Amino acid sequence: MARESNPLGRLPLRRIRVRGPSMAPTLRDGDVVVARRGVARAGDVVVVTWPQRPGQLSIKRAVRADGERWFVVGDNDLASTDSRELGPAVVHGVVLCRAWPRPGRLVGGGGA
Repeated sequence: MARESNPLGRLPLRRIRVRGPSMAPTLRDGDVVVARRGVARAGDVVVVTWPQRPGQLSIKRAVRADGERWFVVGDNDLASTDSRELGPAVVHGVVLCRAWPRPGRLVGGGGA
């Protein structure tokens, strides 16, 4: 049986460009973040997929574990499609920091 690959790839770190307003004000459209494969904790900003959208990576905030998946939400309640509509998500990695345009740790909620 083939092993399912992680959408973050084989390297331990990956740069990801944020698209859309769902994580504002923590992250904005066009920000570049650095994520690592790993285990999430409640409050972390995480990289996820949903079974209904397997090819789409999303960045959300982990709220609580739900079995092997996580209930995740966007920081911008009015502009986020998240677990409230799609159910629990598969977490593939944790966002460590913003690399561009304002390098540094994330602010807001639990942070990374």
